[in-house]
Amino acid sequence: MPAFADLRRRVESWARPRRPEVLPARLDRRRIYILPTGFGAFVTALLATMAIGALNYNNNPALLLCLLLVGAAMASLLWTQLQLSGLEIRAVHGEPVAAGTPMPLHVHVEAAPGRERRGLRVAIGDSAALLSLGASGGEATVALPTVRRGWLTSPRLRISTTRPLGLARAWSWVWPTTRFLVYPTPEASGPPLPEGGGDEAQARLNPAGEELHHLRDWRSGDAPRTIAWKASARRNTLIVREFERPQGDDLTLDWQRLGALDPESKIRRLARWVDEAEREAVRYRLQLPGQAVIGPDRGAAHRHACLRALALLPDAN
Repeated sequence: MPAFADLRRRVESWARPRRPEVLPARLDRRRIYILPTGFGAFVTALLATMAIGALNYNNNPALLLCLLLVGAAMASLLWTQLQLSGLEIRAVHGEPVAAGTPMPLHVHVEAAPGRERRGLRVAIGDSAALLSLGASGGEATVALPTVRRGWLTSPRLRISTTRPLGLARAWSWVWPTTRFLVYPTPEASGPPLPEGGGDEAQARLNPAGEELHHLRDWRSGDAPRTIAWKASARRNTLIVREFERPQGDDLTLDWQRLGALDPESKIRRLARWVDEAEREAVRYRLQLPGQAVIGPDRGAAHRHACLRALALLPDAN
């Protein structure tokens, strides 16, 4: 219900921390909250009924049993709070993804040894993951929704537990100052990669090439038509011809050549071309207005530099 959701957001806004904090962050008793679960409320009502009945009928064994159960419940409340006390959130990081794709967010947590901590729950909104700590800490991965390209500030993370008996839920909040990069969404379909320009050419190995590059030993999977039979007869072993095909100069992905497209459409098309150039193992450069040319190069680092530049272009709106 909208009214209940709004009230819940207001209450949660009062919880510590009330502003982003620099990691690592340590959870202590001042920022751990605890309330009974539905099962805990039922057990409380049951124990109250047992106590009233035992006192009414002056039944000492029943009263003793009730007190023992109350003691166990109180001990479980303390243990639930201790599950979170002393946790240290060391780092939160996520790999860049295209806008609209959930970003896997990795939460690294450590704690002093000597206390078993299992089944903790790390949540961002409706996305949650379980966290169990070993001798060297633990890690939970939750999905962070992404909508727009550019920098995405980290939301508040909720760490909670109902262990050991499920009578109460203890939780705490962590609000890192970390920012995450979101790449632009590539264009779904469109024109192919532009042709490489310039007078220089690169010769790339290609089985369907036209010019002989060198001879090498036969490997499993080589086509029979590539076998050099005369050379193989002289060496008494199978020899294969390796060809090359001249290809154009490095690709230039130029913002100015995209004509009358609106800025966001240009960004999406260039993002798709960057991915296609990487898949085809082609060297490329990216030219954006008001920025130095990126490249030519290829590989993960170059792709990241190009997509980062596209993601951080000013918003057309």
